[in-house]
Amino acid sequence: MAAIRRISLRINQGVEYLLFGLGFTMAGIVAVQVFSRYMLNRSLFWSEELARFLLVWLTFLGASVAYYRKANPGIDVLYSRMGPALQRAAALLIHVVSIGLFAVMIYYGWQFAYFVRLQISPALNLPKWIVMSIIPASGSILLVHGIAFFLEELKRGRRDH
Repeated sequence: MAAIRRISLRINQGVEYLLFGLGFTMAGIVAVQVFSRYMLNRSLFWSEELARFLLVWLTFLGASVAYYRKANPGIDVLYSRMGPALQRAAALLIHVVSIGLFAVMIYYGWQFAYFVRLQISPALNLPKWIVMSIIPASGSILLVHGIAFFLEELKRGRRDH
């Protein structure tokens, strides 16, 4: 179980560095586009499309980091009123449902990326499957985190007994 937790940690660290690079790149592209459009009176035809694609990647990868850091929104009014055994059962159920949703995300993400495999983006001439591959990729990252959290919760429950 410690191995999957270490893998989850390493993946998250890599994703955080990637997020920094993608965010910095997107900010630079938008700044150059604004400068070019308003100062040089010339628009960079490819910049908006690339910035949009980077934002899609930032969103999906950012969701995986938020999930890893447990920064996703939650409503704990009911959860806080439960006893410890019921809280543990609820936590395990939440992890199982999350893992199921991540598996769905991977499966249908691959199907969608395959569906758009022949489409080319207009400005960058980039195959759209590359952009859409972030859906199953981030689903896989989320799945690793979800499995790590589930196993951690199981282990924590065994220690408490």
